[in-house]
Amino acid sequence: MTIFARSIAFSANFKILRALKWAFVAAALAAAATPGPADAAGRAGPYDGTWNVTFQPQAGNCHATNTVPFAVSGTQVSSAGGGKVTGGVTRAGSVSVRIIVGASWADGRGRLAGNSGTGRWSGLITGDRCSGVWQASRS
Repeated sequence: MTIFARSIAFSANFKILRALKWAFVAAALAAAATPGPADAAGRAGPYDGTWNVTFQPQAGNCHATNTVPFAVSGTQVSSAGGGKVTGGVTRAGSVSVRIIVGASWADGRGRLAGNSGTGRWSGLITGDRCSGVWQASRS
């Protein structure tokens, strides 16, 4: 009889734990789906959109100028095509990003204002240390 009672108690505890797990999952999904202050008001971030960023080398053995599209949504910067882009932008326009394409990478810092931006970058491009400037325009 004792074994049967333990089995029932274990089964009841398992059902409670499963219900708690699903309650936690539902709460996490609801929190993730809740709009933030900008979304609730229906306003976009001041720098939202696609930015075409041109990187111009000034030092190192990198000679090609490259243009890469970035996507800005709120305070997040990500790739809009071509490589992995991570970073952020403040409401005041300070921006910091990291770009990775294969074994090459670059870090950039600067400022966005209105529909344009400028800054500096440095990184390791095809095995060579390089640095330079960047310019951006919102499309």
